[in-house]
Amino acid sequence: MSELRTPRRAVAAMFMLNGSLLGAWASRVPAFVEKFGVSERSLGLLLLCLALGAIVAFPFAGGLSDRLGADRLTRILGAAFTVLICLLPVAPTVGLLGLVLFLCGMTFGAMDVSMNAWAAEVERHLKKPIMSSFHALFSLGSGLGAGSGWIAAATGTGTLPHFLILAVIAGPLALWVAQVPWNSSRGASGPAFALPKGPLVLVGLFAFCSSLGEGSMVDWSAVLLQSVYGATEAQAALGYAAFSVTMVATRLAGDRITTALGPVNAGRICGSVAVVGALVVIFGGSLATALLGFALLGVGFAVVVPLAFSRAANDPFVPPGQAIAGVATLGYGGLLIGPPAIGFIAEATSLPTAFGLVAVLSVCIVLLAPTLRPPGEPAAGASAREA
Repeated sequence: MSELRTPRRAVAAMFMLNGSLLGAWASRVPAFVEKFGVSERSLGLLLLCLALGAIVAFPFAGGLSDRLGADRLTRILGAAFTVLICLLPVAPTVGLLGLVLFLCGMTFGAMDVSMNAWAAEVERHLKKPIMSSFHALFSLGSGLGAGSGWIAAATGTGTLPHFLILAVIAGPLALWVAQVPWNSSRGASGPAFALPKGPLVLVGLFAFCSSLGEGSMVDWSAVLLQSVYGATEAQAALGYAAFSVTMVATRLAGDRITTALGPVNAGRICGSVAVVGALVVIFGGSLATALLGFALLGVGFAVVVPLAFSRAANDPFVPPGQAIAGVATLGYGGLLIGPPAIGFIAEATSLPTAFGLVAVLSVCIVLLAPTLRPPGEPAAGASAREA
């Protein structure tokens, strides 16, 4: 069965594993809230531990990737993340839970960097754009992980057996598929951490707005459905699943959407859909309409980050690698800052009010969409699509 293992499938397996572990955690957040009886503010602090772990890992992940190779580092981190996720349910105190979340954040963040580096190598090798498909598979993995949470909650399965079953099935399978001959570049040097410069700052903010909303979906969708709409734990897990499914479908069609509409119009339309989705979640009034809102948010956020990366790669003044790294750094910041920000605002006001931040940032996506137009290109663009 070795013919089933190709470099593209190897990277795809790592994206799915990373997403499925994150989705499983997201779907069971209410169970941890109930177990420890934490407030919204305390939950925000716990989620901040996850974010801080990833932030700490980012500067080191690039250097480790250079020394060990992106493929090897991705496999190591995939195995570590699989093990660490199983330690969350056995944490006896909130403090130790925060520590394990910090370690999970480190492995998740570092793996995100290394698997994207490996994906870029495979993309260059195949000489065709395939990055969007990898991100679609991350979203698919997240949806499957959230779906496993719904099944576990509906059947009364605790978080420990749930995470163990997922780890035993998904971990070894993904790592087996990822065992392919591949010569990642090793020993390369370069900046470990990059920030966007010039016009790319606005492109980075464009990605940041979407990433913050996406990060909020990961950790707060289930809590919002449960606390605001009275959903059961099993029903609450459907929020992130709905978001992930529509995000996968839209990302799979992302290249065709951009070709048909042009990047600026695609950004504007997607941002507008996200605004509607956020408002439906906040003011829908029922569980069914809230789920529709999460589905619309999945559509709205799906292609924003890929559009930002494409704009960065084609910047006429900054080398592609440096440009993408800078935009990604700011974009990842949104993914990590979103969950604790929602928690802190919810503690001071209410969860629906805090969720209004997602709506505001979705408006910003619409306003920042023109930054996708490269410098020097007229407002009408190369075709009437951008007029």
